[in-house]
Amino acid sequence: MFLGEYFMTTRTRTIAAAIAVAAAVTGTALLGASGAASAATGAAHGTLTVSNGTRDVLIGGHKVDFGVPVRDLAWSPNGAKAAFIDGSGNLDIANPDGSGRVVVAKNPGNQNWSHPTWQVTAKDTQNSIPAKDNLIFAARDNGVSRLKYVSAKAVHGTPRTLSLFGDPGPGGAIPQTGNVWPNAAGQYGTSVYANVDTGAVYIRDDYTRQQGGKLTKGSQPALSPNEEEVVFVRSVAGHDHVLVEDLMHGNHIKDLTPHATTDYTEPAWSPDGKTLAVRTPSGTVTLPSDGTGHPAKVTSTVGLAAYRP
Repeated sequence: MFLGEYFMTTRTRTIAAAIAVAAAVTGTALLGASGAASAATGAAHGTLTVSNGTRDVLIGGHKVDFGVPVRDLAWSPNGAKAAFIDGSGNLDIANPDGSGRVVVAKNPGNQNWSHPTWQVTAKDTQNSIPAKDNLIFAARDNGVSRLKYVSAKAVHGTPRTLSLFGDPGPGGAIPQTGNVWPNAAGQYGTSVYANVDTGAVYIRDDYTRQQGGKLTKGSQPALSPNEEEVVFVRSVAGHDHVLVEDLMHGNHIKDLTPHATTDYTEPAWSPDGKTLAVRTPSGTVTLPSDGTGHPAKVTSTVGLAAYRP
């Protein structure tokens, strides 16, 4: 199937728009995929959380002791579980109060694991697609970073290398190493990630057919809950700015922090897609995702922000 066949759903229009611009810039022409599931409905704003490598996770303004150091915490789409890297470098999940901790995958040693993200999709009987409940993360081994995945239900599971296919034509190859900061969202298993070698953000479509392509220059990307926008970080005039790319309208890019006098990094979407939480050297700020407001400091806790649905 080709791009002309994939304008039936919100999700496929999103992927097609991203692919069209990627093809124009890089010379690739990626294939879209038709989805049977309905478009995402509205979600609650969510509860802001911050993890900083200590045992205490800030959840809604209150510290919760998880019993082990917690780094790079990410919430499951239903908010029932937290995934994170523990003090031993393992990939864990736990309940929101820190109880029920399970080592999903044990770090074999001498590897650095980071930034787990949940890839959760429902079974699609029409397209014969099984349900997914995976954790995708970055693993650096001997100085080389790759994206890995493992079932979120595993106990001491064995991570596998995540497939990263582009277009088979000229210029369609996707970097297999140097990939970091994965972030998945939406109902279809779509994710974005950055590559430290190219300095670019990539999108990975994983529904009826796995495919991907380069979006733009940047780092630390996060995909919006409706899969229509990607927020990311880019250095501008000596500071790290947060920008957003609209995948539905010509891949227009807007600087959300045009007057930055500090570094804004590690953006995270609220479940309703209306707000971004962003790290600064002095704490965590929030700002409207549509660029209509200014950053407002919400806590002096410095760390990785995430929203619990």
